[in-house]
Amino acid sequence: MHDRAKLSRYLEDIGRTRLSPNFFFRDFLHSEIAAAFGVVNRPDDLDLAIEAGTRLCRELLEPLHATFGKVCVRSGYRSRELNALGHRLRLGCASNAYNYAGHIWDARDAEGRIGATATVVIPWFVDYLENGGDWRAMAWFVHDHLPYSYLCFYPRLGAFNIQWREQPERKIMSWRYPKGILTQPSMGYLFDDHAAAYVNFPPFVGRR
Repeated sequence: MHDRAKLSRYLEDIGRTRLSPNFFFRDFLHSEIAAAFGVVNRPDDLDLAIEAGTRLCRELLEPLHATFGKVCVRSGYRSRELNALGHRLRLGCASNAYNYAGHIWDARDAEGRIGATATVVIPWFVDYLENGGDWRAMAWFVHDHLPYSYLCFYPRLGAFNIQWREQPERKIMSWRYPKGILTQPSMGYLFDDHAAAYVNFPPFVGRR
């Protein structure tokens, strides 16, 4: 019992870590898989997780919050144990190797880069899609304004993965119709003007 109380206090403490003006580490620790299977979602390298998560929040999530309002985190940090379990049970988690510097914030990828991914839902964007909008509008908006590495859009609630990573790859794909790869470095129109795609979006508000 004493060990569990100590662990609870530790999780409370790291959850209070402020990653940016509007986001705390606790926002990224909840996991339905962890709750269902009794896995403690805690980092092995707290300093690296905080460094990567801070860059994700300050560089990407804060400008989205400033521009569109509330940003809801559906999935954020995953420990190696938690992600491996989700992958093994086919619960929507890619392999650990794929998620290093992705959802596993406290591990560098094969190239030695740090990074962090969150799955987010933006209520403004949910309404936009329900009114007939196209997910590609948000994709091009982020592409033109933010230093993301990877975006992936999903069918439900307009949810999408957004990743910050050193030496970003600038790749966008979707499981939402139309499915597939929207852009990646090998495509020639990566630097085209896409402003017409998001003409009805609010004005961009940069990092404050």
